[in-house]
Amino acid sequence: MSPPWRTGRASTASRCPTRRRPSRNWADRGSSGSRSRRPHGARPARPDLAPLALPRFEPGTREATRTAYGHALAALGSARGDVVALDAEVGDSTRTEYFKEEHPDRYLEFYIAEQQLVAAAVGLQARGWVPYASTFAAFLTRAHDFIRMAAVSRADINLVGSHAGVAIGEDGPSQMGLEDLAMLRSVHGSTVLYPCDANQTARLVAAMAELDGVRYLRTSRGETPVIYGPDEDFPVGGSKVLRSGDGDKAAIVAAGVTVHEALRAADALAADGIPVRVVDLYSVKPVDVETLDTAARETGCVLTVEDHRPEGGIGDAVAEAFSDGRPGPRLARLAVGGMPASATPDEQLHAAGIDAESIAAAVKLLVGRGVAP
Repeated sequence: MSPPWRTGRASTASRCPTRRRPSRNWADRGSSGSRSRRPHGARPARPDLAPLALPRFEPGTREATRTAYGHALAALGSARGDVVALDAEVGDSTRTEYFKEEHPDRYLEFYIAEQQLVAAAVGLQARGWVPYASTFAAFLTRAHDFIRMAAVSRADINLVGSHAGVAIGEDGPSQMGLEDLAMLRSVHGSTVLYPCDANQTARLVAAMAELDGVRYLRTSRGETPVIYGPDEDFPVGGSKVLRSGDGDKAAIVAAGVTVHEALRAADALAADGIPVRVVDLYSVKPVDVETLDTAARETGCVLTVEDHRPEGGIGDAVAEAFSDGRPGPRLARLAVGGMPASATPDEQLHAAGIDAESIAAAVKLLVGRGVAP
């Protein structure tokens, strides 16, 4: 099935969309096959091609969430004929190239024109398609006005930012998405998701297709441990409690790469006689207020840790959950406050103060068991 912007396969040298008569597109036809005028934003009947078969990753192995995104998007494209993929000349890095390999007629290349990437996604959704637009998280800042106007237009688009945070390592600060959570959280009606492993990523990619408004998925460059099973559910607005006990002294709230650092810190703290709770806050917006309330009530201390700037990210999302006038917990946060340089991922996390060692030290100070430097 060819989409409305193409009369045939695009060449490698030129991927500029070509115009095609709208009447030849399924999105412009009613159930009887005759042309119909759809109201703006209404979706056509979804052309299901096959049952959705998401990729499955074995717990205990390692995989990058960007790679899981690419495989999940390709699988979604095989199940749904209304899914299209757009990229800004980094498809080999975002892993959108996996979709391109399987569904070349539903893939558009925008080179380094991120504003046009988002603008085209808005136009495609208005014609009944479900677009996934991907680039580096850092480069989405170039399209902020277009994202903002997408929300004003009540557009339903999926944005995916890869290479998030200092954990990308040696590429340096120009390539690090450190402001993206703040930017996307502030967009009206947006959904912001930040998975920590491959199976979680795959499930959230599929869930995004059914949401309204601007949806954002943050993915990471490096491989991380697969900690969830492939059949685990991850409702939008939820979270996962990965460590908990009756005697927990504090709750560590993390997402993405820092979930794994938090788990290592929890093990080290347990060995020192300090049990802590670990919450995977994969849904950054909307946030799981109920789980956060329970963690605060039962531990009295909450520490957030994120591979992002201190402003506007997970720390602010958690703090806002306690901003309704009720007594709140003792709250502290770890985030990327300085200007990163070029170093290995482990060195970057340590220098930013968001690795397991830094988390353990912060918890000890928070619960009165550490010595301030």
